[in-house]
Amino acid sequence: MQGALREHLAAEGYQEVETPCLVPAPGMEPHIRAFETAFVPEAGGEGRTLYLHSSPEYAMKRLLAEGFERIFQLARVFRNGEISSTHNPEFTMLEMYRAGTDHRGIMADLERAVEACARALHPGGAAQALWRGQALDLAAPFERRSVADAFAGAGIDLAACQGDGDRLRRAARDRGLDAGPEGEPFDDAFFRVFLQAIEPGLGRPRPVYLVDWPASMAALARLDPSDERWAQRFELYAAGLELANGFAELNDAAEQRRRLVHEQALRRRAGRPVHPLDEEFLDAVGRMPDAGGVALGIDRLLMLLSGAESIEEVLLFPASRF
Repeated sequence: MQGALREHLAAEGYQEVETPCLVPAPGMEPHIRAFETAFVPEAGGEGRTLYLHSSPEYAMKRLLAEGFERIFQLARVFRNGEISSTHNPEFTMLEMYRAGTDHRGIMADLERAVEACARALHPGGAAQALWRGQALDLAAPFERRSVADAFAGAGIDLAACQGDGDRLRRAARDRGLDAGPEGEPFDDAFFRVFLQAIEPGLGRPRPVYLVDWPASMAALARLDPSDERWAQRFELYAAGLELANGFAELNDAAEQRRRLVHEQALRRRAGRPVHPLDEEFLDAVGRMPDAGGVALGIDRLLMLLSGAESIEEVLLFPASRF
């Protein structure tokens, strides 16, 4: 499948790149725990802490800032503690970026790439899959649906909650859903509802892009200039399985710094290690062109296309068998 993916992206004008796995500052996402190691110079001198990257995103955005226009990487990435039927602490990620576009452009590129993978693996060349009893049509274009629309389908007016966790909890309880204990932040209540009432039904019988996420979940995405309650972020789902996460990339260095400092505070409150800011990345953000970017879980896509029940079935050396 990776061969077919490389061939397709090359035909689309993408250049394959390679960036280091060992980095001085990993991603700051509050829920991700990085693998940490010590670099000890053999010739003497002061050592330093390095991390196995959880994504090649920071390095690839530095390449965008240096003038690369269409780039991708099939990267080995690492996330400590993640193990389940759809998680492994070491896995393969397709990371791709295109300058001169936004989230919509990269979504169009990604859905064509997924279709190409499906046709390469299907005996008859059809863009189809059968996963957990669900027949899937993987021919592009995929559906698009806003997050607010998805919540409305569960009977919740997300906009009316105005980013307030208590309002969301009340609305969820009125629908018989568990939105967690009082006092939890809005984002926590959001994901409790999302995992119960929304994610399992997404992407049936065709994949769907869930777009326009709450501004508090923008991460590295731009806010919608026409309505800053929402971020220009998307996730791709098929048969209830999350496959990809992408953005119209933020290229405001001051705003990116503010968000990373906020995430440092969230990690501190959660008792997780607080990593240093990557100053070279922040410098690159301010020099980046407008761009769209996305990360796709290759092992999950292979699960979907092969009908595997667990990620272990598509890995030669899953962590559970070390």
